[in-house]
Amino acid sequence: MGAWEGIEEVVAIADSGSFVAAAARLGTSTSHISRAVIRLENRIGAQIFVRTTRRVVPTPAGRTLIEQFRSLIAARNDALSAVSDDGAPRGEVRMTCSIAMGERFVAQIARDYAFAFPDVTVTLELTNRVVDLLAEGFDLAIRTGTLPDSGLVATRIASRSLYLCAAPAYLARAAAPQSIDDLARHECLLGTAPAWHFRAQGKDVTHRPAGRWRCNSGTAVTEAALAGHGVCQLPDFYVMPHLQSGALVSLLDPLRPQEEPIWAVYPQRRHLLPKVRLLIDKLREELPTVLQQTSSPRA
Repeated sequence: MGAWEGIEEVVAIADSGSFVAAAARLGTSTSHISRAVIRLENRIGAQIFVRTTRRVVPTPAGRTLIEQFRSLIAARNDALSAVSDDGAPRGEVRMTCSIAMGERFVAQIARDYAFAFPDVTVTLELTNRVVDLLAEGFDLAIRTGTLPDSGLVATRIASRSLYLCAAPAYLARAAAPQSIDDLARHECLLGTAPAWHFRAQGKDVTHRPAGRWRCNSGTAVTEAALAGHGVCQLPDFYVMPHLQSGALVSLLDPLRPQEEPIWAVYPQRRHLLPKVRLLIDKLREELPTVLQQTSSPRA
């Protein structure tokens, strides 16, 4: 048994959810996948997966191994890519982004990148959770706002504006807020952000809103505002078309915060890989344009 036998198979099963899907992903047979996993389990003396007729679930030992195996595979692929003579991108790029921004903007850029280079494959996972890039074997994440000190590298690739707004029907019932403190008496429609951001007298100010409606979908929060249920603060690409049409009214404009940065975040060791570096360059070049097309007010 080779030292690498079973490692890629185990990761493929974990990523795809089944032995059949893992076989299709690796271009081999299901029986090969099964034999490789059994031999590896016998070698280490521990079960990696619990198999049922419907599900394949990693055991606790399996989860630990899968994280380590991803790192091994990534390190091997990085080493091979680093000595490429032509500098052309090749290999798989695994990236993640929030659902809304991914669906509206990032997916089309990543798709065009993948099909521009025949030796590159791109896997884009859209999720609103904060993915552990190292533990889960991702090359790149698109994130917004202030970043925690995670040891990752962050490159600013674009920015977005936040707008506080409400529908005219709501403002007919509740007078428009004249200050941040006034928000305490308003119905606040909440998204994923725990705080709303403003800028007053040259300083950043945060407000923690309270409300009876919270949803991790900016689209759903926008729809609640359009229905006249309260005040929301959302990025421009959600609300700008409705501000332009008059369906929503912008509030506290003098206190609007500075533009919020959008970052490409990646592990340090991946920065020099052509497959990652060129994708970041493409995002930096194209993402501001597509965001501007969506969020710019009409002349």
